[in-house]
Amino acid sequence: MSFINEDFLLKNETAKRLYHRYAEKMPIIDYHCHIPPREIAEDKRFSDITEIWLGGDHYKWRLIRMTGAPESEITGDCEPFVKFRRFAEALPKAIGNPMFHWTHLELKRYFGCDDILSPATAEKIYGLCNAVLARPDMSARGIISRSGVRMIGTTDDPADSLEWHEKIAADKSFETLVLPSFRPDKAVNIDKPGFADYMKVLGNAAGFEIRSVEDVKKVLTERLEFFAAHGCRAADHGLDYPVFEEASPEVVENAFEAAMEGKPVSEKDAEAYKTAILLHCGREYARLGIVMQLHYNCQRTVNSRYTAMLGPDTGFDCIRTRDGGEALTKFLDALDKTRELPKTILYSLNPADNELLDTVAGSFAGEDGFQKIQHGAAWWFNDTKSGMEAQLRSYANLLPLGGFVGMLTDSRSLLSYTRHEYFRRILCNLIGEWVEAGEYPADEEALRDIVEGICYKNAAKFFGVE
Repeated sequence: MSFINEDFLLKNETAKRLYHRYAEKMPIIDYHCHIPPREIAEDKRFSDITEIWLGGDHYKWRLIRMTGAPESEITGDCEPFVKFRRFAEALPKAIGNPMFHWTHLELKRYFGCDDILSPATAEKIYGLCNAVLARPDMSARGIISRSGVRMIGTTDDPADSLEWHEKIAADKSFETLVLPSFRPDKAVNIDKPGFADYMKVLGNAAGFEIRSVEDVKKVLTERLEFFAAHGCRAADHGLDYPVFEEASPEVVENAFEAAMEGKPVSEKDAEAYKTAILLHCGREYARLGIVMQLHYNCQRTVNSRYTAMLGPDTGFDCIRTRDGGEALTKFLDALDKTRELPKTILYSLNPADNELLDTVAGSFAGEDGFQKIQHGAAWWFNDTKSGMEAQLRSYANLLPLGGFVGMLTDSRSLLSYTRHEYFRRILCNLIGEWVEAGEYPADEEALRDIVEGICYKNAAKFFGVE
């Protein structure tokens, strides 16, 4: 019998009641993920469990690497079962790691499997999962539908044609909203390799050559309007750290011209350009009613040898500890001064920033009748039981937790929707602790409102999903 029983992580009676009566039944708003929309448009079927589980999941790759497995048996071209077995060998060692919980939740919910994945059970579980994946209801759309997903926000480059989103929207037989999210990092990161080449790609998408900073702004506005016409509800920025460097238009233009010519740009001048583009984007998000998400404090591709071999997003990133609080508040304030601050969700990869983000959010409450600035769900390396609890406790200490927009998968795997279940169980257990400790009344109506709000209703309202 699996340890994933009906009361998994629910340690008190209030938690059990809140989860089973309310949280468990809520649909899912997965407002930020990295699922390729093509997989949904084509209703992709998966050849085996290795493809859907290990095909692009750098969380799992990272775990397997730490057991000393050869890279050829992690991301290489070896037989699928070899990769699966490597994961089965690594997982039993991951006590206390959310990967152990996520894996067995997915085995239970999608494959009806109660066995614990290990070298001894690997072959049996591999065969069972592959047999289930062959069923008609285990296509990409089938998995989404059975998971109760109401809306998916993919992550898309401004130059994207959005052809796959158009095909999904045209098919009225599929009820889940699949909406593009605007991710203009390549147009912002003037100091990263490939900036000048990307300007050509972006210009081609808009139909004219980008020659100035004003051209960049014009193209981003046009592409954002194109995204908005396709249902875009959110934008996302992956920042190394928050920036706010005020500079004259001439300084910004000179930085742009230097980058386009392949010349080095100083950190200060790069920050001036980034600030100008980010402010422009923020104002456009406010005008179009699009939520701005800011992810920061990730130090990316720190292992240069493996990055040269495998490329980015392959499991070689870590937490950055640079302080960005002052720049962040100046950026938000610059938008708020002219009443052009959009709805915003803030995420830092450094867990030491929890209280900072909560107090920043509380400083820009506005008169809009909701928590306009949100501290986002525990992100990436913080997406653990203790990390979620820390984020929730900090949020509750400094903001009205009942207004939180809740969980997202931030995943490339269609089996990751169980992360919403994981979050909901942790949420209900924490609320149950407070109630049973006498720190909050056992008011069923109020508790239901809080739980249903955080699990679904707040995000539905925040992102305009009916």
